[in-house]
Amino acid sequence: MPLGTILSKQALHTLTQLHAELAGKIEGNRKHGDKLRMQMMQVEAVMKMLNPEVNLRAIAVKRRNQGNPWFKRGTLYRAAVDTLRRAEKPIMARELAMAVLDGKQPEATRKQEIDIQAAILAALRNHDGKGVEIAPGDRTGPARWRLSLQSDMDRS
Repeated sequence: MPLGTILSKQALHTLTQLHAELAGKIEGNRKHGDKLRMQMMQVEAVMKMLNPEVNLRAIAVKRRNQGNPWFKRGTLYRAAVDTLRRAEKPIMARELAMAVLDGKQPEATRKQEIDIQAAILAALRNHDGKGVEIAPGDRTGPARWRLSLQSDMDRS
């Protein structure tokens, strides 16, 4: 038998197994979805029993916030401020994000880097004038951030 035929048979066998595994996962998720739909219908029935005029369509779907694997809630801004303390000059939010993520495992994807940068920038803007500030200077490019001089004087 030629080599190409053997490899294609092995590949076909492996892909058949993968297809069967994926079909099993879909079936399992479908069953779980059916169970969740049944539970939701029961909750809706109880709500209708308590108040027949309740508008079930007005209930918004609750979406779960996706956290990140490196920082617990509320710790990203503190990590950014610590990095600003160590910085010798004002730095941009992108540089700040890269410094905060440096050495963190698992490695961040490009999207995660952008999300962290956006979260740091939002936190810096929320705290502008309350511990951090945009460094004076050329305002044509991205803002360079530093610890506010007022907060440094308060610690002295």
